[in-house]
Amino acid sequence: MAAEIVNPRSDSSTDQDGGAEPLDSFDPVFALHRGGKMAVQATVPIRDKDDLSLAYTPGVARVCTAIAEQPELVHDYTWKSSVVAVVTDGTAVLGLGDIGPEASLPVMEGKAILFKQFGGVDAVPIALACTGVDEIIETVVRLAPSFGGVNLEDISAPRCFEIERRLQERLDIPVFHDDQHGTAIVTLAALRNAARLTGRELGDLRAVISGAGAAGVAIAKFLLEAGLGDVAVADRKGIVSRDRDDLTPVKRELAELTNKAGLSGTLEAALEGADVFIGVSGGTVPEPAVASMAEGAFVFAMANPNPEVHPDVAHKYAAVVATGRSDFPNQINNVLAFPGIFAGALQVRASRITEGMKIAAAEALAGVVGDDLAADYVIPSPFDERVAPAVTAAVAAAARAEGVARR
Repeated sequence: MAAEIVNPRSDSSTDQDGGAEPLDSFDPVFALHRGGKMAVQATVPIRDKDDLSLAYTPGVARVCTAIAEQPELVHDYTWKSSVVAVVTDGTAVLGLGDIGPEASLPVMEGKAILFKQFGGVDAVPIALACTGVDEIIETVVRLAPSFGGVNLEDISAPRCFEIERRLQERLDIPVFHDDQHGTAIVTLAALRNAARLTGRELGDLRAVISGAGAAGVAIAKFLLEAGLGDVAVADRKGIVSRDRDDLTPVKRELAELTNKAGLSGTLEAALEGADVFIGVSGGTVPEPAVASMAEGAFVFAMANPNPEVHPDVAHKYAAVVATGRSDFPNQINNVLAFPGIFAGALQVRASRITEGMKIAAAEALAGVVGDDLAADYVIPSPFDERVAPAVTAAVAAAARAEGVARR
């Protein structure tokens, strides 16, 4: 499959009501999206009857028979090992929330072309008209024979945790919820470099995360796995702590793993003396709370389009500032991670993506910065051509080392 930008012809289009000027006649975003952002392209020619007999009947029957006799041949003689399903139910799309499967398709198409552009990985958007955990799991399991991996996308928490876990238990291909792990991997890479820049180790740092959804939970767990000193996570009601009696099962588990300092109360109170702020929730953090952080702090305010702390405010107090936006330095962007992670996993036909593979991806991503490390350059640009090859190679090597590679 090839992903390609469609060249719109808005001069010949009309809206559904007929006669009215189409949206894409004055909005370049709609112009780019007309007809969709991707297409299927053949990799072999069909020029004459001989080509037809090889690509389809009768020749194709020989390949089918061989795969039926030796199922592992499907990886060599179909596209299975180079294609990912991008699956959503449309319940947590970007910052738009539960907008449904049809409205999620522009985002899923976008994700698919990012896979192709940045990792050379083909991907197919699949928007499901169901939201039940069991329904989603059974649907994806039935689709899985066509794919080498599954990228779960924009599925609301806490359902997303169970869906990913159970799918990985049922399938022998990688299942990866990018909203969780992609964000966590890029965050860790940037944090490693920020610590290196200021002469500290991860174990020296205490972090506060705003947001206890998919990204916040995954970042907290992943940073602790990587050796962070301590992290407290805040939801709308304050710090997730053991003394709260209103926690979901996911947050109860989080309370057991995090907050060694035993903090309680508000996010703002927890920020006093903290070394790191990580925002994945939206909202606004008051400037006095930012000012109360430790000297040389890091502020990663990743909400889009409005960071929890505006960079102009953050720079008054922080040694390193990162956001989720492309118009500021140090963009924490998942596209730095997921294309290379899947490319590496598919390259070795990994059965899953392990914690070790994710750590390797973060280390490789941080390593791309190298000696150019600076306060406004702790994470590379998505357009740095070194990124995907470095992540791909690191993930493939880690998969082999951890025994999940099959070639």
